Amino acid sequence: MDRMVLELSPEDLTHSPDRLAQRRVDRALSDLRRGEPVLVTDGTGGGLLAMAAEAVSTDALNRLTAMVGGAPALLVTGQRGRALGLDVAVDRPVLLSPPAGLTADLARDLADPTRPRPRWPAPADLAQRAAWRSLDSADGVEAAAVMLAKLARLLPAMVAAPLPGQRGGGDAGSFARRHDLLSAGAADILDYQRRSARSLARVADAAVPLEDAERTRLVAFRPSDGGPEHLAIIIGDPVPGQPVLARLHSECFTGDLLGSLRCDCGPQLRGAIREVSQAGSGIVLYLAQEGRGIGLMNKLRAYRLQDGGLDTVDANTVLGFDADERVYLPAASMLKQLGFTQVRLMTNNPDKIAQLTRWGVAVTERVPHIFPSNGHNEAYLKTKAEKSGHLF
Repeated sequence: MDRMVLELSPEDLTHSPDRLAQRRVDRALSDLRRGEPVLVTDGTGGGLLAMAAEAVSTDALNRLTAMVGGAPALLVTGQRGRALGLDVAVDRPVLLSPPAGLTADLARDLADPTRPRPRWPAPADLAQRAAWRSLDSADGVEAAAVMLAKLARLLPAMVAAPLPGQRGGGDAGSFARRHDLLSAGAADILDYQRRSARSLARVADAAVPLEDAERTRLVAFRPSDGGPEHLAIIIGDPVPGQPVLARLHSECFTGDLLGSLRCDCGPQLRGAIREVSQAGSGIVLYLAQEGRGIGLMNKLRAYRLQDGGLDTVDANTVLGFDADERVYLPAASMLKQLGFTQVRLMTNNPDKIAQLTRWGVAVTERVPHIFPSNGHNEAYLKTKAEKSGHLF
């Protein structure tokens, strides 16, 4: 019995369509991170076979080519296309077909600007000589394939090929069964973050006295797809229904745990806990979206690019990401479940205010949350102000 049959077990059929869709995407993410190809379907019988560019090998590329009976191309974001010197829209995926064909080494070189440069022409030169096209749709199978890579916290670049003979219903399903592939719908992938945030549920809580806030308890939230957990650090006894002093803090392994001086995340987290405690009560949400939502591995790649002279924003976009990939719908969902629809928000970031407002949590006051530079992060803080609109 192949995996496509196992994916729709009798147990699965007892769940809602939304939950089934989330499971398909979650399982596709696991395969993608293991270097396996996945099938992104368009809902009409067609689809796109894709695998992560950073994980592709020569053998895997040959297998993918044999499956579809043709040469695959490299699918990158518009941001990465711009970084490679192409005149493309940043909000549309780009397909690159190198003139001599795509090799595994070339796919990785075009996808990852931190790789050692080869002796042959630079990736930017190769990209400009290659056949390429900027896709018209921001919500098709190509855009969904790139989003799948982002959700997997991989570089947003995929080795991809359309299925052969896409006309007619049912082709994608039979193709997946024949080749033992996991598949996920493009619409489900693009809606994955919204569904995941709306499925967050409280799973555990405990008293955890902190150095600067002894009357503290942690409440853990998990989405139904089994994805990353988020934490609410509840200090004192905030009153549900009243505006609560709150801080949205995205996890930062290097800053929060190791005390990195490259950012201001550690001081912001500890400062928020201390200030909320001094105020009497409030909530700090600890959100699982490392590196402005690009993940720890990609954040380290961005650091390499920053060491070469790029700022925080440009490093993210050269990698192929948006300047900030974070989504604050999980924060809004957590606050509502805790009984709060109004916050006094400790932030310098206008986007947090806009997103909370969009998702139904009113920001009654912005409370500035500013810490001095440390000699290593002046350029980082300057970029926050000048390019990201942070209010210092």
